[in-house]
Amino acid sequence: MPLTLDTLAILDAIDRRGSFARAAEELERATSSLTYAVQKIEAELDVLLFDRSGHRARFTPAGRLLLDEGRALLGAAQALEDRARQAAGGWEPRFALALEGVLPVALLLPVLDAFYALGQGVALRLRQEVLAGTWDALASGCADLAIAGGEAPPGAGLKTRPLGSLEFVFCVTPGHALARLKRPLNSTDLATHRAVVIADTARNLPLRSADWLRQQPRLTVDDLPTKLAAQQAGLGVGALPRWLAEAEIAAGRLVPCALVDGNPRQTFHLAWRSGESGRALDWFVQALSRPDVFAGVLDGV
Repeated sequence: MPLTLDTLAILDAIDRRGSFARAAEELERATSSLTYAVQKIEAELDVLLFDRSGHRARFTPAGRLLLDEGRALLGAAQALEDRARQAAGGWEPRFALALEGVLPVALLLPVLDAFYALGQGVALRLRQEVLAGTWDALASGCADLAIAGGEAPPGAGLKTRPLGSLEFVFCVTPGHALARLKRPLNSTDLATHRAVVIADTARNLPLRSADWLRQQPRLTVDDLPTKLAAQQAGLGVGALPRWLAEAEIAAGRLVPCALVDGNPRQTFHLAWRSGESGRALDWFVQALSRPDVFAGVLDGV
């Protein structure tokens, strides 16, 4: 095959530097060797890559096409080299982190920024899941590390590390019938009022839901912002994570209601698959295990 990455690199250098001589200087080669390489590829392809009729050789349309398409190949080749070096150094070429959807993404942004500062070129994927969906993403290989609520599914071969617990506050709109009761609510009180719930994103594991929701009519939504908007609009009631509920209560958009059994809590874990290894995994496990990462959102275990 006449076309090589070396030839494409020559064309790229000529275009960027503006002449054969300057390209040769960058590539630390004789100008004559670049001229010969270009003439050889032109002869083998039977295509003129440069218009030499003027003072300075210019790319022909065919030459420009070869250059533009060839740069994509050069970029892919460089990326492949980088991934090979990463693998040799123990770094994963790609790393996916799954976050339970009731936790604020903002908590992870400083951690991601610190990881990018390492300059290892690992392609990161941050995905949000809900309830069993977070465990499902990890167990199925869609995520390499998860911040998940509740207990790990039995037999999934996962390692876990507790991060803390999150309190949920039952909230309704001001003036709602449940707020006017002025006492802790029981399951009978809740049964006739529509609950706004976030859909479990599990694909393979059994779906999860709160026990006190089972007898209620419900509006199911896809994420926490939609759940909040629905509750603000009076479309239903439900529990919100304390970090979010406090802001809504302070603003007067929602009011809290006590429950007979107290506010529900859920423990969150950092989890990864047993037997997995890699420098990115090790780094994230250590970074996300620091208490300050989830301070103000999760209470200590």
